[in-house]
Amino acid sequence: MKLSISSSDLLKGLLNVSKAIPSKSALPILENFLFVLEDNVLTVTASDQELTLRTKIEVSDASEPGSIAVPARHMIDLLKELPDQPIKIRTMSESSFECSWSSGNSVLPYFPADDYPDIKTAGEDALEVDFPAASLVEGIQSTVYATADDEIRPIMNGIFFDIEPESTTLVASDSHKLICYTTGGVKAAEKASFILHKKPASVLRSIVDKEDENVHISFDAGTAQFTFGNTTMICRLVVGKYPRYRDVIPQNNSNILKIDRALLLNTVRRVAVCSNKASNHIKFTLKAGSLEITAQDLGFALAAYEKINCDYAGEDLSIGFKSTFLCEILANMGCNGIVIKFASTSRGAALILPSEEEAETEKVCGILMPSMVS
Repeated sequence: MKLSISSSDLLKGLLNVSKAIPSKSALPILENFLFVLEDNVLTVTASDQELTLRTKIEVSDASEPGSIAVPARHMIDLLKELPDQPIKIRTMSESSFECSWSSGNSVLPYFPADDYPDIKTAGEDALEVDFPAASLVEGIQSTVYATADDEIRPIMNGIFFDIEPESTTLVASDSHKLICYTTGGVKAAEKASFILHKKPASVLRSIVDKEDENVHISFDAGTAQFTFGNTTMICRLVVGKYPRYRDVIPQNNSNILKIDRALLLNTVRRVAVCSNKASNHIKFTLKAGSLEITAQDLGFALAAYEKINCDYAGEDLSIGFKSTFLCEILANMGCNGIVIKFASTSRGAALILPSEEEAETEKVCGILMPSMVS
């Protein structure tokens, strides 16, 4: 192998795919990048066998094509210390290669490319859909925090992609809260779905450029492949049947609170300082035109109270929530005003939506289960 390439372009590509390098692995070869040089394009692959990232980088000179596995940590550390300049990479023997720049060089070991495991991609029966990059990033960001850490039900540890002919909904839930993000920008010829684990979802969110037009998704029963720009992410899907989430979305909550999102979030945070650290319980007392939020920790003689004006229409109601869950939902909604619809009893789930004025641009809704009011 012999090539010339920009050090900054190579470093950028390596940093993107390095998110798939495992910190510890039973296969030492996975601690390396796989370099494949062909037709003036260097393809770099990193994988932990659950998640694979691959990117293509144009090179200025590829006089000797080939493939090698190079140490990931050493290569990144070296490139980080180099100013932007052309560098040359060439194999010197059967086990070492040279990386040279204007004023020096470094010799590093490499390993045979044949030792790198084969990467399974989506099969011939895979379904395909194009997802606007900005919507995909926004959808993952709006839902991934609501996923669970459940060893018994691994399907709850990911984001459910519910693809319909006219729209697509991303869903995440930990059984206490449920978040839905719906976009009309993704349409499919037929109904389909898959569950993307939170780890590859978070990686995907961090490496997709919102300025990219579309992310092409190809998936079968066990594998999904996301392609955007010069980068491809391949990952195993969570296998299982996701719960019927639409059945738990309240349809007839008649007690309606309209309030500024930031005002409510900041008030909840202040009052929650005095809540019990184990339960994080706060209490809402709703009356026409006012919302009272209280918290107490009897064990440490702590208590807090705050009353704020609001637009509330409905029955007088007292309902409790876990403050951390409510703050997560409010902090991850981008709208200015919100509408919270409460059931007639203190045990019914609350539905959290953007205000009517922002409903067209804000696509997120949240369902939060209440806690017992003492």
